[in-house]
Amino acid sequence: MSKNLTKRSEDYSKWYNELVVKADLAENSGVRGCMVIKPYGYAIWEKMQAQLDKMFKETGHQNAYFPLFIPKSYFSKEASHVKGFAKECAVVTHYRLKTDEKGQIVVDETAKLEEELIVRPTSETIIWDTYRKWIQSYRDLPLLINQWANVVRWEMRTRLFLRTSEFLWQEGHTAHATKQEAIVEAEKMQGVYADFVENFMAIPVIKGTKTESERFAGAIETYCIEALMQDGKALQAGTSHFLGQNFAKAFDVKFATKEGSQEYVWATSWGASTRLIGALIMTHSDDNGLVLPPNLAPIQVVIVPIYKSEEQLQAISKKAESISKELRALGISVKYDDRDTFKPGWKFAEYELKGVPLRLSIGPRDLENEEVELARRDTLTKEVIPQEGLALKIQTLLGKIQIELFQKALLYRNEHITKVDTFEEFKEVLENKGGFVSAHWDGTPETEEQIKNLTKATIRCIPNSTIFEEGTCVFTGNASNKRVLFAKAY
Repeated sequence: MSKNLTKRSEDYSKWYNELVVKADLAENSGVRGCMVIKPYGYAIWEKMQAQLDKMFKETGHQNAYFPLFIPKSYFSKEASHVKGFAKECAVVTHYRLKTDEKGQIVVDETAKLEEELIVRPTSETIIWDTYRKWIQSYRDLPLLINQWANVVRWEMRTRLFLRTSEFLWQEGHTAHATKQEAIVEAEKMQGVYADFVENFMAIPVIKGTKTESERFAGAIETYCIEALMQDGKALQAGTSHFLGQNFAKAFDVKFATKEGSQEYVWATSWGASTRLIGALIMTHSDDNGLVLPPNLAPIQVVIVPIYKSEEQLQAISKKAESISKELRALGISVKYDDRDTFKPGWKFAEYELKGVPLRLSIGPRDLENEEVELARRDTLTKEVIPQEGLALKIQTLLGKIQIELFQKALLYRNEHITKVDTFEEFKEVLENKGGFVSAHWDGTPETEEQIKNLTKATIRCIPNSTIFEEGTCVFTGNASNKRVLFAKAY
């Protein structure tokens, strides 16, 4: 089976699509726009999910689950929210099928729902209808809930992991007694996402806020983390929203204060999805396949035996078992691949494609010399090292690989933030270099829209680290007091 990939330099989009399929991460399904996540891809998602879930619980959140279906009337209660999602909603209108006179399965036209149900594109409306029953007084606050779920946003142009009609995600929804508490929560969760993406995915991010036109539908402020892919396009890796009292007022969620008055609660929501797997692939991988950071690799070490006789295999297996036991004791995931249906060369190529961080190979001579051959996936380098102290050396090396992958991505990102002062420079950087373009903007949605129409670049964020400086808008020449980051994006 050929594993040759299109080179990134030739066709980055084709390379990505081929890699997702050939590395057994996911495939298109029989349902248009929806994907099947295969076991190896799902194993990466499980690692992400486990770590994020731990971080959410460490910050005081609990998991719950809310319905997949949302009555249409709920959406109409928050005007900007329904406007933001109206074009993406899948709608359930009937509840029964029947067989017609030709024996065909058809929708039973007599089984029409009294009120249509929306397949959730996000759960604010159903959750805030529920919170009305849960929140009575200040003693019930803060309410810090997360759910792991699937959502549906009807997409016309789809790409595995990056944009599919159905995807997996988590969505946090919190209620607070004061505006300040809610803002602190939204900023805290932006920090949690940044921590996860940088320290586990090894992807550097820029923390910032969205412009008004790029905010989540119904939000007063959207906090985001933006990452840069190898092709110079940006990708939003997580968002956290300060919703003010918009949803509390729409669903009449009030609480009795300590003083006895009735107040509307303050809200946040925040989420990250399987799109993160797309980010992981596009940040680190190369023309040979996946490169996975050790912290999220389903298999961190693979051991491949090289032998000619059954006797040699038995001796190697005994040593491999001993090494595996030591590695697992250190919390390292290891696979011993002694399948006799594939040759070592085929296995090497397979694990290279799948991005396993470290590969050990052991042959009869290695047993005699008490050595192993160690190959690094990220650098494609090999060395022969002693078996003594091997487990601790591997533990140290995995930590080193994690850091070096981050540093490599950080260097690329920093080299692709370009300051410009004219629109000609702006267009030239986008066309020839890509990455983030740091430019002055006059603060108007009209200018933002014109730039987007002309260049396909959007304002990715107003960085938290922005320094206020007098300047002129790169497009209109109007006064501006800060730079923002533009980029083409996924």
